Amino acid sequence: MRPTLRLWSLASTATSTVKFHSIPAPHTGAIGILTLAAPYKNALSLSIVSDLHATLSTLKFWTSGAYPTDPSSTLRTLIINSDDPSAFCAGANLKERITFTDDQTAAFLKDLRGVVDRIDNLPIPTIAVIEGAALGGGCELALATTLRLASPSALLGLPETRLGIIPGAGGTLRLKRLLGESRALDLILTGRKLKAEEAEKIGLVNRVVPEGESALSAAIEVAKEICRGGPVATVEAIRAVREEDEPGAYERVRRTPDRDEGLAAFKEKRGMKFSGKIARD
Repeated sequence: MRPTLRLWSLASTATSTVKFHSIPAPHTGAIGILTLAAPYKNALSLSIVSDLHATLSTLKFWTSGAYPTDPSSTLRTLIINSDDPSAFCAGANLKERITFTDDQTAAFLKDLRGVVDRIDNLPIPTIAVIEGAALGGGCELALATTLRLASPSALLGLPETRLGIIPGAGGTLRLKRLLGESRALDLILTGRKLKAEEAEKIGLVNRVVPEGESALSAAIEVAKEICRGGPVATVEAIRAVREEDEPGAYERVRRTPDRDEGLAAFKEKRGMKFSGKIARD
């Protein structure tokens, strides 16, 4: 069962292949829900790559560098899901790809890598909701997110070597980073597809949602749990891990009002009320 988002929606936009909604986050900011809605099981085509770039360009993301001018519409987490329960993204649109010249293929891959890199480099946590197939470029898209939640129907893999190519949107690097070289090469060289249970066992997905429960609802709950932490602390935690600079990240959160609020709330035995401001008044 899929939750109805319309009643909670702060904002919504749509292109021909991508939809977007946002809902309020705990404390401040918003949780974004970006829904893939392209033909052929969200096959990666010129149109969906272009629409993903366009949609991401309209969104505002929380950072630790400046307090947002409109906190209520600034995203603190982003969920990526599909409107097709049979597929998160089935990979490349091969019917379109076969019509490309070599130059067109190179240009398309550059744009595809660019949008996957944009998702990977967002300053906020991202969550992929994987129902059905996440194959080839679809798996690479999921690998670019911070967390991956899967339904029992999920099927993940990088089958490109079966077509005489290799993953082309950063999948080789991200899979190695996530699973280690040996396990990554096992999946890439064999092209085998993993069901949800095995994907969770090896760490390709973070958790599998129980049968009969909504994977999107589960992802929203995870996003809310993340957002119960301080806004600056959340983005600085990601930055500390990515840049391997925990001292620098800690120094940036140490000087924030949220750090003072956390200590005061603990002392007073009350709930936290984080603002996300980066400077004391």
